[in-house]
Amino acid sequence: MASVGEQPADVTLRVCTLYHQAIELIGRRWNGAIIDALLGGARRFCEIRTAVPGLQDPQLARRLRELEHEGIIERHVVPSRPVQVEYALTPKGEDLRSVVAEVHRWAERWLGVNSAGSAKPSGSTAAGPAASRRSPRR
Repeated sequence: MASVGEQPADVTLRVCTLYHQAIELIGRRWNGAIIDALLGGARRFCEIRTAVPGLQDPQLARRLRELEHEGIIERHVVPSRPVQVEYALTPKGEDLRSVVAEVHRWAERWLGVNSAGSAKPSGSTAAGPAASRRSPRR
């Protein structure tokens, strides 16, 4: 039996499993970019494809179906001639807004490229981590 403030091992495993499931869903190729594109509001198929360079129609169709199945997005048929289909985030998908914003912040800090073409954290100096790997001059 767990003492006050401790969680039984099986609860920790469950949380870890849910975390892994969430990361796999959001991190699956193209899913994060599609969610990011939909954070600006409902979009048609061609608008999403344009917003995500390199994404092909069959891949987009698969990812949209998957995200719809997971309850992240919903598909709306717009009654018009010709019929149009729009995709929008559900409340479950909207709840990812802060997660996507943090990934953007992290990427800008750690994956940004400086003028020399190497990644460095923003605000770091030349004496940062890369400088410590250089061999001393003789």
